Amino acid sequence: MIRHRRLRQTAQLRNLVAEARVHPDMLMMPFFVADGEGVEEEIDAMPGVGRRSVDLLLPKIREVYDLGVRSVLLFGVPDACKKDAVGSEAANDYGCVQNAVRAIKKEFPQMVVACDICLCEYTDHGHCGLVKDGVILNDETLPHLAAAAVSCARAGADIVAPSDMMDGRVAALREALDRNGFHNVIIMAYSAKYASSFYGPFRDAAGSAPSFGDRRTYQMDPRGAREGMSELFSDVEEGADILMVKPALAYLDMLARASSATTLPLATYNVSGEYSMVKAAAQNGWIDERKVVMEMMTSFVRAGANIIITYFAADVCRWLKEDEAAR
Repeated sequence: MIRHRRLRQTAQLRNLVAEARVHPDMLMMPFFVADGEGVEEEIDAMPGVGRRSVDLLLPKIREVYDLGVRSVLLFGVPDACKKDAVGSEAANDYGCVQNAVRAIKKEFPQMVVACDICLCEYTDHGHCGLVKDGVILNDETLPHLAAAAVSCARAGADIVAPSDMMDGRVAALREALDRNGFHNVIIMAYSAKYASSFYGPFRDAAGSAPSFGDRRTYQMDPRGAREGMSELFSDVEEGADILMVKPALAYLDMLARASSATTLPLATYNVSGEYSMVKAAAQNGWIDERKVVMEMMTSFVRAGANIIITYFAADVCRWLKEDEAAR
């Protein structure tokens, strides 16, 4: 008889032969940066997550840094009066995200800082690109995305992460970054980003819900696996340094496909809806939050992720420290 259970007899044996291991270095934590000072607004749909102005963001960064988080992803939440049809505020050298980058890099120089590059948080219509007669324009949007990326690079960002899903945006960002001397700034492309229903809480958090229609003409159809691979390959050709699959849980097959097809590092985004579902179930006593979250993180690594973007990052670091101390 073949006895597979021999290797499962004790926790020490299971740890010895474990195939997928979650490590703090692979975790990236998202933060929402608000304009102004003294701003701290909790997000009802995302317990434990809030919008913070830079002055109140820094103590939170200190907290997660001390737990072992070494990379963050920043989203801007500008005042409504600063939004316009072309998302001009995204490229403001003194916008909320750019100010946050400078502050974080000054106080935590070892922190890897990534900036989401998109227009949806900055436009008065909430779409990720420019709009004309109800149509989201592709080519006309690219210079605005490139300007935002250069502005974030100028502030000191290590990574720019285009999430808009316009065709050609990786090439546009790479050309603009190189032309302005930012040859070493990394592009982490939201490559296979699906038009998912799991984004709902994020849109409340970032104030980025579209004022008309939806994003299905530019974000991917959830039924498209081969199309997702085409998007990934296009981003490789255009100069992306890191590829991403988003969301994570419902698209582990895409993560596994990408892992087999490319040698570039792979990120996956454990998105707001996935976070909120776990939080809600845990608060009702239906699941063990810690065990469920760690199982999710392990599944991302098992599928091929090198980077996990998750609102649970600080919790996971804390739990890993506790596990290590208990050994």
